[in-house]
Amino acid sequence: MKIELRAVQKGRDGQALPATTVEFESGRATLACAETEQRPTVLGLIASGRMKPDAGEVLLDRKADRRGIRRRIALVDAPSVCDPAPDVTVAGVAAEELMFAGIPANPISVAHWLADLGLGHLSRVPIGNVDPEERLRLLTELAVLRDDVEGLVIVAPDRHGGDPIVWWSLAKRLADRGYAVLVVAGDASAAAIGAADMLGRLGADEAAVAGDGVDAETGDDDETPENEDDADAPAQGRTEGALA
Repeated sequence: MKIELRAVQKGRDGQALPATTVEFESGRATLACAETEQRPTVLGLIASGRMKPDAGEVLLDRKADRRGIRRRIALVDAPSVCDPAPDVTVAGVAAEELMFAGIPANPISVAHWLADLGLGHLSRVPIGNVDPEERLRLLTELAVLRDDVEGLVIVAPDRHGGDPIVWWSLAKRLADRGYAVLVVAGDASAAAIGAADMLGRLGADEAAVAGDGVDAETGDDDETPENEDDADAPAQGRTEGALA
């Protein structure tokens, strides 16, 4: 599945959302930048098929199908649209979403579901007091319980604070499970993720050079490492996904 937003725009002169082009697809996490209080939500609504743009087009597998996008893409934590009230407990949030997913939502079922997710200790905690990573893990796992959901649009996870690398890693893990994932966040978060991506690439390149037995500075072969522990050290991972 592939969703394409081509020069979508909302509001007079693009005030609500200037012309934006981004795409996301199954098995991949994509980051889209949107600043101001309103624009991340507007972009999220358009990308999930819940709002029609004033200009541009939104395609599902190269066809205009807003209803199909809405059915197959879950909108997660969009401010003033689908974010849970901060005073509702984690158990309350879970119960409501389990009910919508057609899963038993009685207290025992909710307790078992949260325990399986490793969040049982948070059941009585208001969602507004939950750590950003645990909040997002809860909301995304609830979203994918619904039938037909093949992708997620996560809106402004950086507004809750925390390290953007943490929620970006969560988005990549969802993509590894086959979901199409679009995260809408601010420029500062994109810069932090981009820097981590660059470090990951440099680490992978250095590991590749070391693995070939070539000195990075002299180009000389060095088949026997001076430090055997270094020879066994794993290469640093490379960041997956696209930065839009």
